[in-house]
Amino acid sequence: MMLLKILLLAVVQGVAELLPVSSSAHVIVVEKLMGLDPVSPEMTLLLVMLHTGTMFAVIVYFWHSWRAKYFHSFQAFLSIATRIVVATGCTGAVGLLLKFVLEKVVLGNVPHAEVELLFGNMTLIAVSLFLVGLFIIYSGMKKNGLKRPVSLSIKGASLIGVIQGLCLPFRGFSRSGATISMGLSLGIDKTEAEEFSFALAVVLTPPVIIREILRLLKAQSISLSHTSSFLTLFYPSLLAMVLSFISGLVALKWLSSWLDSGYWHVFGYYCLAASVVVFSLHVFLGL
Repeated sequence: MMLLKILLLAVVQGVAELLPVSSSAHVIVVEKLMGLDPVSPEMTLLLVMLHTGTMFAVIVYFWHSWRAKYFHSFQAFLSIATRIVVATGCTGAVGLLLKFVLEKVVLGNVPHAEVELLFGNMTLIAVSLFLVGLFIIYSGMKKNGLKRPVSLSIKGASLIGVIQGLCLPFRGFSRSGATISMGLSLGIDKTEAEEFSFALAVVLTPPVIIREILRLLKAQSISLSHTSSFLTLFYPSLLAMVLSFISGLVALKWLSSWLDSGYWHVFGYYCLAASVVVFSLHVFLGL
């Protein structure tokens, strides 16, 4: 039964992660419908490993394009690396600040409060989906009104990094949707915005994996030296990673075709509808 649940979550993650509709929100809703606890260390690690699978899908899918654009010369590599470092630095600063505020102020009365405790809040997920939906619609309308795209600047990379930092603690506020929409709003070419967004995901994922692994080991009181217990604990997450990698490759091709066809704003309307569904499930089913 657990294998079937992991397979379903991997398919949901793979399809939704690389589309701007918040895979985390979709996975959490499915987890709740299956009676799982999305804020438990096991489930937050599973979610991160699902992201890891799609991260590898991103690398495979974009590698040819990245190699041609960013690795043909040292100057090209230095240019994109600088922008990635700047964006990631902004993400880290905003994300850590939000984490501190949420844990010390919003969750200040909760013992051993962690930002992950908010991941299962369906009302917050619904609001986040609604807001990112509006942002996607706005960026799509603005993109269609631009005559000539601009190149990604340091300032643009900073703003994309900031919006990515705002996404971190809020399930439902799609990372890819927000970062690509920010790029489009700044007038950046849609392909460049897409590739930069997913390059940031590749850099962001490893430290998040480390955090969730340590959090799970702490919760389970298992040492890395206990090989059998370690493998048993992490087997579901590793399986989920492999399955999400496969479904992620399919979703990436879909996303690229929708970007090229000018239907970016449709994802925004989907997020608005999804926010209503999530809130309804919370109100009427008590999820």
